[in-house]
Amino acid sequence: SPQGALLKGKRCVVLADGFYEWQQQSGGKQPYFIYFPQTKDAMDKETEGDEEWKGWRLLTMAGIFDCWEPPSGGEMLYTYTIITVDASKDVSFIHHRQVRAGKGVAGMPAILDGDEAIRKWLDFAEVPTQEAVKLIQPTDNVVFHPVSTFVNNIRNNAPECVAPIELGAKKEVKATPSNKVMLGWLKSSQEGSPQKKENDLPKWTSQFIHNPSPKKTSADVLQQWLGKQEQPAAKKRKA
Repeated sequence: SPQGALLKGKRCVVLADGFYEWQQQSGGKQPYFIYFPQTKDAMDKETEGDEEWKGWRLLTMAGIFDCWEPPSGGEMLYTYTIITVDASKDVSFIHHRQVRAGKGVAGMPAILDGDEAIRKWLDFAEVPTQEAVKLIQPTDNVVFHPVSTFVNNIRNNAPECVAPIELGAKKEVKATPSNKVMLGWLKSSQEGSPQKKENDLPKWTSQFIHNPSPKKTSADVLQQWLGKQEQPAAKKRKA
């Protein structure tokens, strides 16, 4: 279970270019792409022999992993869970109408911002669980832009999924210089990466866990949750 994996220190970092959220509007749902701010260096092409990575800065999301063998036998299963927190102020507007309509609380992945936060989250030997969960807080250090509903079809997996669009326009806007750079980098990264056979990779499944509590911080919720998990199970009454 995710609870058991967290208490055992099975903490991991899940990487992604970004993630999507949908805003409910009168004409349907408008998707947004949310990601880390990118520096100018990240947009520049790498020079030959340059060992420092200057490509797209990937989102680093706090996760929990586990490896287990099915009771019925068979191949080992690899699973991971991305922890979610209440959305930061900058992103919460995307969910505004859904929250007011009582359809749920706005949430987002728990993002580890910076090398130190990543180190502490991964260092299960030196950083105990109770300290690590304090890193689970909403962050405002993200940017976002509206994208085409092209992304709504899960079969569409192309750079066009993240291309910025102009809201209200009948057609998608022509690519600006900055958009061209981003799309060009994403395309080249896809084309340049070696394609591994699916059978050569472990089969991972994923899920999200989220405890929306507007009155408490995300760390408080996880601390309370962990406290319950550490309590001994109640003994069964004899018939």
